[in-house]
Amino acid sequence: MATEYWMSGPVDNIPPLLQPVAHALLQANLEVNDLMQDFPEARLWERPANVASPGFHLQHISGVLDRLLTYARAEALTAEQLAYLGNEGKPTDTLPGLLDRFNAQVHQALLQLSITPEATLTEFRGVGRKQLPSTVLGLLFHAAEHTMRHTGQLLATVKIML
Repeated sequence: MATEYWMSGPVDNIPPLLQPVAHALLQANLEVNDLMQDFPEARLWERPANVASPGFHLQHISGVLDRLLTYARAEALTAEQLAYLGNEGKPTDTLPGLLDRFNAQVHQALLQLSITPEATLTEFRGVGRKQLPSTVLGLLFHAAEHTMRHTGQLLATVKIML
């Protein structure tokens, strides 16, 4: 087994305090792409034992990453982001399309991490319409742990299906 990202040293251009976030996102990116490489497209939206489909997990990981990064920048969600949220779980894309979106979202997250000043990590950030309290670091950490949570769920679901 290859060395996991967290044991591979610092990720270039990522501030030291955000290294764990980058490591988790890169690990998830590697695992998801490896897992889905030969997955049959026809089974993408199946829900074994009534759990979430592989397609849902791929949509959801990308969508949540996008939304959490938006909140971390102190921005409101766009109409496009809200529409994407409303379509999560619906068969709206192919496996290559979902993987492309996920890969692009991880890349975008790493770019955002690279320009996030460590001095801003404890700044307040409101989440959602209710502006629930969080911080820049809280949102970035949650982006990483949520991505890994769904990566694990996707892995278990796919293993059961195949």
